[in-house]
Amino acid sequence: MIKMIHMSTALISISLFLLRGFWVLQGSSMMKKKWVKIVPHVNDTILLVTAIILAMMIQQYPFVDAWLTAKFVALLVYIVLGMFALKRAKEIKNKILFFVLALVMFSYIVGVALNRTADWFL
Repeated sequence: MIKMIHMSTALISISLFLLRGFWVLQGSSMMKKKWVKIVPHVNDTILLVTAIILAMMIQQYPFVDAWLTAKFVALLVYIVLGMFALKRAKEIKNKILFFVLALVMFSYIVGVALNRTADWFL
């Protein structure tokens, strides 16, 4: 059940990121809506809590197990790239660049999760 919640919130997280990225690139006023500022954070909190529970259940932890360390570090990079894509970057070309890089990083995170290895793409 925890794994299903984790995977579902990951899907919701990337879906919301794609939607918000589209809105940012379109200059939509939707980004100013209160729910757009709250819902992604609530979902991502559930995602993080379920990740911690799963790590405890399988007794594998970041900075102990390489694949979870890679996933954790990639998550931090994804968050920073997402911040620049959605808020901090001023020019549209930079927003697009950070948006694409964030999507690549999310794909890497999913690959690590599915394969339980940091170098799954090799």
